[in-house]
Amino acid sequence: MKQVNNRSEKIRNGLVPIIAVLLGFLLGGLIMWIFGYDPVSGYQTMFRTVFVDLQNGGLNTRNIGEVFVSAGPLIFTALGFAVANSAGFFNIGLSGQALCGWVASVWVALLLPDAPRLVVLPLAVVVGVLAGAIAAAIPGILRAYFGTSEVIVTIMMNYILLYVSTYLVNDVMGSNIISTKGVTKAISANASMQTSWLAALSNGSRLNIGIFLAGIFLVLVWFLMKKTTLGFEIRSVGLNPFASEYAGMSSKRTIIISMVISGALAGFGGVVQGLGTFGNFFVQGSSLSIGFDGMAVSLLGGGSSIGILLSALLFSVLKLGGQGMQFAGIPSELVDVDIAIIIFFVGISFVIHYVLAKVFQSKKEAVVVKELEDNGDEDSQKGGTI
Repeated sequence: MKQVNNRSEKIRNGLVPIIAVLLGFLLGGLIMWIFGYDPVSGYQTMFRTVFVDLQNGGLNTRNIGEVFVSAGPLIFTALGFAVANSAGFFNIGLSGQALCGWVASVWVALLLPDAPRLVVLPLAVVVGVLAGAIAAAIPGILRAYFGTSEVIVTIMMNYILLYVSTYLVNDVMGSNIISTKGVTKAISANASMQTSWLAALSNGSRLNIGIFLAGIFLVLVWFLMKKTTLGFEIRSVGLNPFASEYAGMSSKRTIIISMVISGALAGFGGVVQGLGTFGNFFVQGSSLSIGFDGMAVSLLGGGSSIGILLSALLFSVLKLGGQGMQFAGIPSELVDVDIAIIIFFVGISFVIHYVLAKVFQSKKEAVVVKELEDNGDEDSQKGGTI
C-alpha cells in the first residue's frame, strides 16, 4: 500500500507542471479570444515560427538553434535558484549575479584579445563564475550571521550591481575596449563560446557550447544534491535548520555555501550570455530577464534537472515563438501573459495537488469497493456450493 501511495504521489507531482502549462495555454487563449484575436491561429503561428522554415519548408534549424541559445542561460539561473530553494532561501538576486558573470567574463576576454583559446576562455569563465559567487556570498553571510532577509538584500543588490556595471563600462573600462558609450568591443574568436561547426549545423544561429555546459551542470547539480553529503546537508537545513543543528550540521556554513553555489551557477548563466550569445557587454536599462525567468523555469520544473531542462526549452519556445505571433496580428506581449498565467498556476500548485489527490483518492476507493464486491460475490458462490 505504501508503494502504491508513493507511486501515486510521484504521478501527481509530475502532472502538476503539465496541468499548469495546459491551463496557462487555455486561459491565455481565452484572453486572446476576449480581445478579438484567434487563439488557434496565434498558437499555430507561434510554433510554426520556431519549428518550420516558412520560406523553404522543413525544419527551421536556425530558430531551433536560437531556442537552445536562449535555454542555456536559463538552465544555469534555474539551477542556481533550485539550490538556494533547497536550502530554504529565495534567491531573488539571480539577475544581479548573472550580470556580474557577464561583465567580468567579457572584461577578461577583452583584456586578453590575443591569448590562446585554451587560456582566455577558461580564465574568463572562471572569473565570471567567481564574480557571481561573490555577489551571492554577501546576502548569504548577512543571512547566516545577522538573520537578515535574503529576499530584501538580493533585491537591493540587483539594483546596486546594475548601476555598478553601468559605472564600470562608462567610467572604468579603458577606451581601448570600448566601442561606443555604454558598449564594449566584441570579444575575440578565441574567447567566444560560438564555433563555426555549431553555426553551420544550425544555419548561422548563435548556438554555442553554453547549452552543452548547461547539460553537464544539470547532471552535476543533480549528483551534488542527491548523492553527496553536502547536498544532504543543504536539503536538511532547508527542511529544518534547528534539527540540522541538533544533528551536528552547521547551518551557517550550509547557508553560505548554498548561496555561493547558487550565485556561481547564476554567474555561469551570465558568462554564457556574454561569451556565447552576444560576444560583448552593453549597458542594461533594467535587471536581466534571465534571472527572473530562471526562477520561473525552476518553479515550473519542480527544481529537478529534467524538469528544468524541459521548462527552459518551453520558455525559449514561447519567447521566440511569441515574436512570430505578430504575423497573426496578435501582440507578442500576450506570450508574456501566457507565461505569467503558467507561473500563477504553479504558484497555486497546492490547489492542483488537492484536486488531483481527491481524484486519486476517489479512484482508489472505487478500486477497493470493487475488490470487496468481487470478494463478496466469490464468498457467496462458495457458500452456495457448500
